[in-house]
Order: sequence, then C-alpha cells, then structure tokens
Amino acid sequence: MFLVQYTKPALTFANQIIRLEQKGMFFNDKAKAEIQLASISYYRLSGYWYPFRVRDSQNNIKNHFLPGTCFNNVLFLYEIDRRLRSLVLDAIERVEIAIRTQFTYHIGHAYGPFGHTDANNFHRNFNHEKWLSKLEQEVCRSNDDFIMHYQSKYKGFPTIPIWMLTEVMSLGALSIGYQGLYNDQKQGIEDKKAIAQHFNIHHKKLGDWLHSLTYVRNICAHHNRLWNRALAIRPDKTKDTNFLPPITPRNDRIFYILLMLRHLLRTTGSGDNWTQQVNQVLEQLSKSGKWRSAIGLPENWQEHPIWK
Repeated sequence: MFLVQYTKPALTFANQIIRLEQKGMFFNDKAKAEIQLASISYYRLSGYWYPFRVRDSQNNIKNHFLPGTCFNNVLFLYEIDRRLRSLVLDAIERVEIAIRTQFTYHIGHAYGPFGHTDANNFHRNFNHEKWLSKLEQEVCRSNDDFIMHYQSKYKGFPTIPIWMLTEVMSLGALSIGYQGLYNDQKQGIEDKKAIAQHFNIHHKKLGDWLHSLTYVRNICAHHNRLWNRALAIRPDKTKDTNFLPPITPRNDRIFYILLMLRHLLRTTGSGDNWTQQVNQVLEQLSKSGKWRSAIGLPENWQEHPIWK
C-alpha cells in the first residue's frame, strides 16, 4: 500500500461549516451550528454524517452528501445514539453487579473467603497468577474506606475476602475470572454452571456474553458511537433460533447486544422499565430503513420473542 503524508489543516468552526456546505450539507441556523460544533467536534460528528454521503455505482463512498442532507439530521442521530449509549451502560452496570454477586456468592460458599487466591480452584490452563496480580493492583489503587479499613486492621493485604474484592473488580477481570472457573460434570465440579443458571443461560454462553459486554462497556465509557458500528468483538453464533436469522439478522450490531441485556436483566427484576426506555429510542431509529439496518434492527423488532 502506498502511503501519503497527511496534510489536512485544522479548520475554524466557521470554516468547518463552509467545508460541509461545499460538500452539500444544508444548515438551518449556522450560528447555532457553530456552537454545536464547538461542543461536540467535527470529527466526532463525522461518524453520524457518513451514511449521508453519496455512493457511486460500485458502492464507493464519495466526498459529498446526498441531496437534502441537513445538519439537524446528523445532530438527531448523535443525540439518539447518546441516549442509547446511556441506556446500554445502565443495563451493563446492573448486569455486572448481578454477575459479581453470583460470582462472589459461589466462590465464598464453595471455597471460602479467600478461595479465589488458590490456583487449584481454577482450571489448569488458566493463568491464575496473572489474574490475581491484576486484582491486587486494582485493590491497591482503590481509595474506598472499606479497603483502607481492612488494610489497617488485618494481615495479608492486598489479599482481601472475595466479597470485598468483587466491589473493586473491573468487568474485564470478572469476565476473565469466570472463564477460569472449573466446569467438569464428570468430576462433579460445575462452578460456571452454578453462576450461569441464575441467569437461565448455558455457562459457555454467559462467558461469551461477558466478553462481548466488556467490549461494549468500553465503547460506552469512552463515549464512542454505537449506532452504525460493526462490533469488533461479537457474540459467538448460537443454536438458539431466537438469536439466528431471520429473527435476529446480525450478531455484529447493537440490537444483538440489546437482546442479550434484555435476557440478563429479567433476573434483576428491572428489565421491563429499561426496555420501555430503549423502545422510545428504537422507535425513532425505526422510522428509516437505513437507520434501522445500521443497528441490526428487524422490521418487526417489538415482536421479537426475547424482546417482548
């Protein structure tokens, strides 16, 4: 591939508007648009006006916009995506706390308060030492009162009981720790299953979903775009017909993640209210076929067996 030097200059907010007008974008209020560009940024919004760009007969993206493209349409998509991102982050938080609770409960009762420190309680291929080292780093970084109290009173810090540890454990570390648990029916050790059954899901699927949700949470935490994003880390294909085409068109778009969260939230008792809030966002996006397909939303999404 032949590389070229990047030579594009920084543009003032006023010149950004001029540049967009030259490409065919319409502005109802340029003064207001300048304020909005100063608050959101040209480059961040570019992900939302990308679908409005013209494609040639070979489906190549051109450098100008479709006739009738308005800056307000771009802002609408940005605001809808911001609301969706907030709702997804809210759901992941609830799910994360629920899984932390089940992880804590099982480890504590099966292996004791410090059962997580014993590599024998995890499968042989699990890098327990690396995982435990990362957890101890998270403990040492914490300024929570209960951590400081433990350090001042008990021996062995930064080793702390599992029910304290999971309060400072990241979702990524929780996902890795779950993957490291034993699950051998022949030996009578089914740690993953003991946790997964609370969520009415197979233990392998829960591990896969945790990995995907960690990735999506990082997208949300960095305020990145969910709408029209092809997920780089997508859930593995399943035999469950409710998650297969045509009922669920794609597993690389955010609607698939919404279905996962809907399933997991049922066990928390707070899923219905969350679903109603998400419905308000999806109803706005469903008005356009392009906007709907950008998140993998089926035409009859409200009747999806997992969603309703």
